[in-house]
Amino acid sequence: MGERFGRYSKYIIQERALPDIRDGLKPVQRRILYSMNKDGNTFEKGYRKSAKSVGNIMGNFHPHGDSSIYDAMVRMSQDWKNREILVEMHGNNGSMDGDPPAAMRYTEARLSEIAGYLLQDIDKKTVPFTWNFDDTEKEPTVLPAAFPNLLVNGATGISAGYATDIPPHNLAEVIDAVVYMIDHPSAKLDKLMEFLPGPDFPTGGIIQGADEIKKAYEIGKGRVVVRSKTEIEQLKGGKEQIIVTEIPYEVNKAVLVKKIDDVRVNNKVPGISEVRDESDRTGLRISIELKKDADSQTILNYLLKYTDLQVNYNFNMVAIDNFTPRQVGLQKILSSYIAHRRDIIVARSRFDKEKAEKRLHIVEGLIRVLSILDEVIALIRASENKADAKENLKVSYDFSEEQAEAIVTLQLYRLTNTDIVTLENEEAELRDKIAMLTAIIGDDRTMFNVMKRELREIKKTFGNARRSELQAESETIEIDTASLIVEEDTIVSLTRGGYIKRTSLRSFNASSLDELGKRDDDDLVFMAQAKTTQHLLIFTNQGNVIYRPVHELTDIRWKDVGEHLSQTITNLSADEEVLYADILDEFETGVYFAATRLGQIKRFERKEFAPWRTYRTKSVKFAKLKDETDSIVAVAPILLDDVMMVTQNGYALRFNIDEVPIVGAKAAGVKAINLKDGDLLQAAFIANTKSLYILTQRGSLKRMAVEDIPLAKRAGRGLQVLRELKAKPHRVFVAGPVLSENGRAELDLFATEVDNTDQQILQVMSKTGDVTEVNLADLTLSERTSNGSFISDKISDQEVFAAKLK
Repeated sequence: MGERFGRYSKYIIQERALPDIRDGLKPVQRRILYSMNKDGNTFEKGYRKSAKSVGNIMGNFHPHGDSSIYDAMVRMSQDWKNREILVEMHGNNGSMDGDPPAAMRYTEARLSEIAGYLLQDIDKKTVPFTWNFDDTEKEPTVLPAAFPNLLVNGATGISAGYATDIPPHNLAEVIDAVVYMIDHPSAKLDKLMEFLPGPDFPTGGIIQGADEIKKAYEIGKGRVVVRSKTEIEQLKGGKEQIIVTEIPYEVNKAVLVKKIDDVRVNNKVPGISEVRDESDRTGLRISIELKKDADSQTILNYLLKYTDLQVNYNFNMVAIDNFTPRQVGLQKILSSYIAHRRDIIVARSRFDKEKAEKRLHIVEGLIRVLSILDEVIALIRASENKADAKENLKVSYDFSEEQAEAIVTLQLYRLTNTDIVTLENEEAELRDKIAMLTAIIGDDRTMFNVMKRELREIKKTFGNARRSELQAESETIEIDTASLIVEEDTIVSLTRGGYIKRTSLRSFNASSLDELGKRDDDDLVFMAQAKTTQHLLIFTNQGNVIYRPVHELTDIRWKDVGEHLSQTITNLSADEEVLYADILDEFETGVYFAATRLGQIKRFERKEFAPWRTYRTKSVKFAKLKDETDSIVAVAPILLDDVMMVTQNGYALRFNIDEVPIVGAKAAGVKAINLKDGDLLQAAFIANTKSLYILTQRGSLKRMAVEDIPLAKRAGRGLQVLRELKAKPHRVFVAGPVLSENGRAELDLFATEVDNTDQQILQVMSKTGDVTEVNLADLTLSERTSNGSFISDKISDQEVFAAKLK
């Protein structure tokens, strides 16, 4: 398996996906150009059906699927993918919107004029040829490449273990850099970049980051920012529109327009009224019409950041150099190209010199013949046949085999008196040509002058202005996130089990409060009206806090269950429950207290929870627990109030919160109450009401005055609020404040739903499932040591299973 994969990898690295450093072509591209040139399908002749060209390429050189050949041919004809197209095509050859080209039976193609320069002199033994796949024909392993195609048209490809991304460049700039490097072989990169400052995409756009371009040209890897060219136009009525006239290289225009329209549809940034693609035959144009008074710069920044109006282009300049894939910089690419052209020019000159020398030899023979014409004619007439005539010429007049052949095949019209002048002129021209070719072969300076002259001619013929604008620094896009949020009123609800949602007022008002979607074993712990510009902090019984901007909550109907916090928060425990939540406008002010089951208490500041970087997936600590048995009993925002502690065994302690120091989020805090062995803190709350209620596990309920627990110091034992019994002693199940009329509206989660401020219903469920409701406001005050009254006849035997305030 390893051996087979190794052979396959070697093949697709060397002979499929990566371009050659010399001519910048992959094998399929080279075969397309060579085959079309061989068939005479060139720019000065008519177009020919693409299917015919593809068939010839497949039959002679490229034994793969016709689609792979045609796709490569089409790409070479697309002027938004190539800086200089190598194939001209009639018909539909695709579009920037990702539309597929017409089938090859419909389109016609021919080589472009500049492609001819890649193939120039290929018939002069300039490049090595190899047998094709069935050993019937020979094909070139590289093209002569009279211009540096690797840089001009770039390349993109993926092979085994290697990928390449070379951007297109401006032909004139590349040639200027090559000419400079011919004169200065050890040129520094900074100097070369004066001639070739950066890529030049066929789609234009703005390229930012001169340092990154330099790094890419140095080591072959780097990343630049490519952004669209945009302008803001004024419309009637004080409106504006953003006009996009150039988009980044290889961005699909239709997909880009769709993404921008999705921003409008989903209202991710307020102010876009319409998105239109107004491109036509004159050029690209995307119009983003804005609403009146919309902030055009904020919208443009958002689109640049979150759509493909701006993308990163990653240089990864990998090419095949001497049969090996290499990551190459600019100097290596240029020096390899110059070395290649040197070989081509020398080989071409040798071929031309040899041809000229052969012709000169024949011309010299013909000139000599004209001076002894009558004797030669007599000799030929006396000969038996052509071979005898040739032999007689060689013996009698010392002509060579080639000269004798030329003489005996001479046409009679060439024997006119004037022909001697033509031959003498030709002889002089041939001697000059041979001398020049000898100089090119033997002298590097002469050869390099020829190379520079030819490159400058191509620049003069095909050079054109730069399309992409270069900017030295890449701008960091800063967006005021608050300005992106569309302010609207919404209802936020949260259950103890961790299901959260925001509901539109329309959905909430269409349902009753009891129709809240939740699991049967779950309870609503928080509900409030909030604006999408506000923030939500969620505190759990494990000492963790979760942050959510209200606008990021999923909009779900009131009757649906909602989204569980564990769908986004990865460090949420299975048994973790929501204790408390708070809606806020800002994080600068505000203090909370938290009390734990093992009797610790702490104060901490809200500003510690200003959004952290990983808030979408991670919760952070707001209190440190002693051990696995510990948990948070209560969390609440505070001013300088008194707090009440009630333990399971019936001890209560009241002290001023000022005694509790403000500490960091990860601290454990200080002792709140001195617990007896086996006792636990059962309830903790702000004691800003006149009375409190206590429900025991046996279903006994009482209401007592807060003043019965005198203000004491923190960490005391407290006073008993239940009388100890030997048989079936009472233990505190739940305790809390009984809300006074003036405190009702302050503390109620949703005051608009409350009709009667004298209603505070405690709903108690026994272990057998019986439900009893008691209005706490109706209870009379009991003594501090009283055990209260049973809420029903059977409750003492059944015992309490659950209790909650309605």
